Formats: sequence, C-alpha cells, structure tokens
Amino acid sequence: MIISDDSSGAKNGTKADPHAASKKDTGPKIAIIFVFVVAIVFFAFFLFKFWQKKKREEQYARLLKLFEEDDDLEVELGLRD
Repeated sequence: MIISDDSSGAKNGTKADPHAASKKDTGPKIAIIFVFVVAIVFFAFFLFKFWQKKKREEQYARLLKLFEEDDDLEVELGLRD
C-alpha cells in the first residue's frame, strides 16, 4: 500500500500542469497589452488636441477675414480713407 501511495504521489509530482506554464506567460502579455492600450489612448488624446488647435486656428483666420472684408467695404464706400 505504501508503494501504491508513493507511485500515485510520484505521478502527481512529475505530471506537468499545463495551466502553470500559461499563467507564467499571461503576466507579460497583459502588461504589453496594457502599455499598448495606454499608448493608443495618449495618441488619440494628442490627435484630438491637435485637431482642436487646427480648428481654432481656422475659426480665428475666418474671423480675421471677416474683419478684413469689412475694412475693404468701408474703404470702397468712402467711409474710411
């Protein structure tokens, strides 16, 4: 009986656990995925800020153009010299 107990214990001790190897690999994979997602979020944030800046500059240029056109109208109408 002791022999059979030792053999079953030896069987369990030498048997490779397939889940143990996959648990070792998941930590670095999760870290890499997390870093990748954070990088994408930062990239999207900076693209959004860049887009807002360009949009603001276009609106400001449009506003300046409106005032320039008004000045030209005043000169044409003789209101300004």
